[in-house]
Order: sequence, then C-alpha cells, then structure tokens
Amino acid sequence: MLDKVLWLIILTFTPIFELRWSIPIGLFSGEISVPLLGTIQGFAMPILLVFVICVLANIVLGVIAYFFLDKIIYVFLKVDFIKSIYDRFVSRAQRRSKSLIDKYGLIGVALFVAVPLPGSGSWTGALVANLLGLGYKKFFIANTIGVIIAGIIVTALFVGLFSILGIGVIV
Repeated sequence: MLDKVLWLIILTFTPIFELRWSIPIGLFSGEISVPLLGTIQGFAMPILLVFVICVLANIVLGVIAYFFLDKIIYVFLKVDFIKSIYDRFVSRAQRRSKSLIDKYGLIGVALFVAVPLPGSGSWTGALVANLLGLGYKKFFIANTIGVIIAGIIVTALFVGLFSILGIGVIV
C-alpha cells in the first residue's frame, strides 16, 4: 500500500498530470495508458484515501513550487533556448489568468488552479501568482481552495464515468 501512496504523490507532483491523473489512477482497477509514462496499473484504492493523498500532495506541491520558482527560474533562464520557451509559457499563462486575477483577485487564482485541464493547476498557479506578485499567504489560500475544488471535480467526474462504464470503485 505504501508504494501506491508514494506513486500517487509522485504522479501528483508531476507537471501537467497533478491530481488530474493521480486521482483516476488511484481509483481505477485496470490498466491505464498514460502519455510519457506508458501503461500503468490502476491502484483500486478507496475514494477518500485517494482524494486526501492527492489533494494534500497537490497543495504541498503548490507551496514548494511557489517558494523555489525564483531560484529555479533564475538558473534556467541563463540558457537562451529555455528562456524563449519560458517567455512564451509565461505570456500564455499571464494572458489566461490575468483577467481572472484582475477581476477576482484571490478567488481568480483559486479558479485558475481549480480548472481540471492541462496548463492550469498548482504548478502554473504558483508561477502566475509569483509573476503577478501575489503574496505567499494569498497564494496558499487560493491554491488550497483551487486544489480542493479540482479534487472534487476530478473525483466526481471519474467516479461517475467509472460507474457508467461499469468499472468498480472502492468506497
């Protein structure tokens, strides 16, 4: 069981995947084809356990990302190729999030983190909050709210989808 918990945390910490992938993998009982990782056997773990592990890991991820972003970015931006990719990524993230943040502030960041799509989530939320100068406390609150909302959406979506497809989920 401990190995499954560690894998859920690793998947949750992975950019793009976050809990959008770790929750379904934790709940699913068959094989899942995951881009970049290959085929993974679902863990068939209880819903509440998967939800709590993935949400807490995703919240911690946001805190770590927020604190270390400046240091990591500074090192990598010395490489021109990485800097050009970074500049495009930052521009896109700022465009996607600026109107929400300007209009809704902390709630805007929470909503941005909550959207269960690739390109949003704790990693991008931490980057956007950092670039827009949102303080640590505000980001922590926004990230926590957003991750909980995303966790609820993803869990409900996949439990519903699995039940429609006749795939058992452990309650």
